[in-house]
Amino acid sequence: MNDILLNAPIVSARWLHNNLNASYLIVLDATIPKVNGTDVNKTENQIPNTRFFDIKNKFSDVSAPFPSTVPSENQFIKEARALGINNDSTIIIYDDKGIYSSARVWYLFRAFGFRNVAVLNGGFPEYKRLGFETEQKIERLFEYGNFNGVYNPKYFKFFEDIKIESQDETHTIVDARSENRFKSLVPEPRVGLRSGTIPNSKNLPFTELLDNGCFKDKEDLKKMFNTIGDSDNHITFSCGSGITACVLALGAEIANYKNISVYDGSWTEWGSLTN
Repeated sequence: MNDILLNAPIVSARWLHNNLNASYLIVLDATIPKVNGTDVNKTENQIPNTRFFDIKNKFSDVSAPFPSTVPSENQFIKEARALGINNDSTIIIYDDKGIYSSARVWYLFRAFGFRNVAVLNGGFPEYKRLGFETEQKIERLFEYGNFNGVYNPKYFKFFEDIKIESQDETHTIVDARSENRFKSLVPEPRVGLRSGTIPNSKNLPFTELLDNGCFKDKEDLKKMFNTIGDSDNHITFSCGSGITACVLALGAEIANYKNISVYDGSWTEWGSLTN
């Protein structure tokens, strides 16, 4: 029986190091390249016994017109089982940028009904900074898992939802992009995508929630989210393509905000479908 039941959405690098050999523990590397980056294979090492969670190719609807679209329930279950994930697993997720794409994976598991999951605070950089052991990346095969999930549609919003929410004062849309992108002072990194903002949205760059790649403390996060809106209001998080919006969702969870969702297509979809 698994006795590691997580009571918070993030864990420290020291906690992971101390629990690394627990029999029910599964560590997932959720690293993706930034949209304007060239670092897809930059890190050659990993936390021992890590399994690669391929957001772009395995855990997205690759037939969709926009990147990183939430996969179907069947696809998510199939790919999670292929990674050896079971219903009684404890899952810790990290990426090599600190807190970036790992939050998307945490959010996906929550959307498919799995609760015993957390993000490694500070990610791989923090783990290495503390001097904990790593290993060279290797390909592994895993015994097929028995994971089963049920998709909860409240976790994601789509274009038609946002058209309504952007005109509804009881909903708040919060954009995780940088201030310069939000204000159209710099071009979007995705080639051909126009600059702009969703009507009536607010800006909270995801980097504002972090210090050196780790989340700021709970009280600081609460203060930031309190400037955005009442915790009773529904908040939908957006970004460029649905990745860093999940960093805001994770921060909001830490700050005890519960009535939240993520706009899956985010600015890539909105900017493409509107003038």
